[in-house]
Amino acid sequence: MADILSSSRQTDEVSNPAGPMTLDLNDPELEFSNLVDAYITWVLAVINDEKLDSEDQLLTDEISEDALNAMRFLPGDVTSAIETSLARVYDVDAEELANLLFPED
Repeated sequence: MADILSSSRQTDEVSNPAGPMTLDLNDPELEFSNLVDAYITWVLAVINDEKLDSEDQLLTDEISEDALNAMRFLPGDVTSAIETSLARVYDVDAEELANLLFPED
């Protein structure tokens, strides 16, 4: 899974040598797919870090911040579909994933 996330981040690093870019919500070129990608990246990072036996920790503050910004604009049906689909793919209980993504304080 680290390869999946690193390949998408490598694209950002090529276009921006200073490092991966965060979502710029004022960018007129920002598309719906960018919001979806940010949310998917966050969910994958949480699954990787919490449920898979991976030595690589993928979740960063930048990924979390991008996902929170994306959630402001993504319909609930879209975020729910992403969570459900990825939970099935990685054999994680949907309710458990929801608790990992949104832990109760």
